[in-house]
Amino acid sequence: MNSTNQVYIALGSNKGDRLKNLQDAVDLIYAKIGKVGSIAEVYNTPAIGFEGDDFLNTCIHVETMCSADDVLKKLQTIETRLGREKSQSQTYESRPIDLDMLFFNSDIFSSETLKLPHPELQNRQFVLQPLKDIASKFEHPKLKKTVDELHLECKDTSDIEAIKIWLKNPSRQFDFSAYNYIAIEGNIGAGKTSLAHQISNDFNAKLILERFADNPFLPKFYEEPQRYAFTLEMSFLADRYQQISDDLSQLDLFKDFMVSDYDIYKSLIFSKITLPEDEFKLYRKLFYLMYKDIAKPDLYVYLYQNTQRLQENIKKRGRDYEQNIDDEYLEKINSGYLDFLKKQSELNVKIIDISDKDFVKNRADYLWLLGEICDSDQKKL
Repeated sequence: MNSTNQVYIALGSNKGDRLKNLQDAVDLIYAKIGKVGSIAEVYNTPAIGFEGDDFLNTCIHVETMCSADDVLKKLQTIETRLGREKSQSQTYESRPIDLDMLFFNSDIFSSETLKLPHPELQNRQFVLQPLKDIASKFEHPKLKKTVDELHLECKDTSDIEAIKIWLKNPSRQFDFSAYNYIAIEGNIGAGKTSLAHQISNDFNAKLILERFADNPFLPKFYEEPQRYAFTLEMSFLADRYQQISDDLSQLDLFKDFMVSDYDIYKSLIFSKITLPEDEFKLYRKLFYLMYKDIAKPDLYVYLYQNTQRLQENIKKRGRDYEQNIDDEYLEKINSGYLDFLKKQSELNVKIIDISDKDFVKNRADYLWLLGEICDSDQKKL
């Protein structure tokens, strides 16, 4: 997984419906840039440097996969979309929205278009006051002082008044409160681990990941499937049982729910494809003896991708032992999953076709996928 960047952004508006402008900006930042973590109170502040109506100001913390330059470009696009017009004037003027990047991680950077940290933030109470609400202990990487200290030392004496109205966090539109345990499933290369990671990070979920990379029989199976199929499936059976038993029994008081990138029934699906009939019957008997008391997920999400997309994803992630997987094997796995899910009456299943989506690189696709998962209507099989 790529590292997540921590960004602090100042928002201001003194033209039009100021509060709506701020909320629209927060919503668009969430949609275009990344997860909105914290939102400060909104403050009424006077215009500084020109004659104009009072501003409403706030600050937000955002987690994003975008680079600093990308964040800047997206912020400028959002300003334009919300009605800010480019001005040739060198003086300040009224505007429906003003978005300034204050910090990007603890980076120090300077170019013609972007300076980090923002060179004036320590001189502006209308920035420091809301920033202190959400990042009081964050240290300015150049000045080596916390936001709290900068706020106390700031010589700006402008009147700043909290209006006691809070902006809404857009992430609240996705409600996972009905679930204690969500399993993300899919074929090889479908993106189940990536999605489980993103949901865990964005919605405070305990992450349970399959330990397939530690299995010494997996590379051997791809080289000699007939020889190592039963050994591989038995090792997965034992390891998945131990892991899921441990993880589901360990309550984490600081997490809201659990999300895993596999479900125990994948053992049956894969073994039916890889094992001869007599070995599969023995395997299935052992499976039900071991898993009869294991908790089932409240929601089972199956990410469907067509074979071409699966092969593209497999090539991209570059695991040597996966590079010779043929189309027929992937198609058998997809068919195995779909046949299994059609027969399920106990599992709450959602099958989502993401063949034309890229939720890792395209945030709009990720938000669409979250909407599909949180939709109260169960997907038809």
